[in-house]
Amino acid sequence: MDLSAVIESRRAYRSLEKTVITEDLIKTLASSASLSASCFNHQPWRFVFVYENDILEELKTALSRGNEWARNASMIVAVLSKQNNDCILDYRKYYLFDTGMASAFLILKATELGYVAHPIAGYNPETVKKVIKSPDDMEIITLIILGRHKEEMDQVLNEKQREAETKRPERKPFKEFACFNAYCF
Repeated sequence: MDLSAVIESRRAYRSLEKTVITEDLIKTLASSASLSASCFNHQPWRFVFVYENDILEELKTALSRGNEWARNASMIVAVLSKQNNDCILDYRKYYLFDTGMASAFLILKATELGYVAHPIAGYNPETVKKVIKSPDDMEIITLIILGRHKEEMDQVLNEKQREAETKRPERKPFKEFACFNAYCF
């Protein structure tokens, strides 16, 4: 699959079916993320790949209402960083940007391999930290829910989620997020 096809096929599906997670898959995803650009090559990202059933089930208790669908995840990737792991130039703090780029590489690689890799914001970060035994100074940036797409609609999805499952949510037109040569909004 070429990169354009991977980008175009990436979707935030919520109907997931269980799949086997291997250490080779995890290493492949981590390797792809590690190739992302970062300020002075600091590589501020940290990923905790949770796939062992007991720990995975405990981590799922951190999910917020509305993310019940994520309970079908075969793996959850906790994405962490902290400000001091990356460049701070004047007021510019790069750790979130660099970690976001590495997460995107991971998500695109997962998509290429036929997985759904759906980042979410709906979770309790303190519960996540406790389950994965994260140091207090690390920030949970996102959780990436990973599984295989299930054609059958999951019954826990609400109406808005069901609609997003059947057709790609509309994207903003170019003129609403991009400009030529100068700020235009």
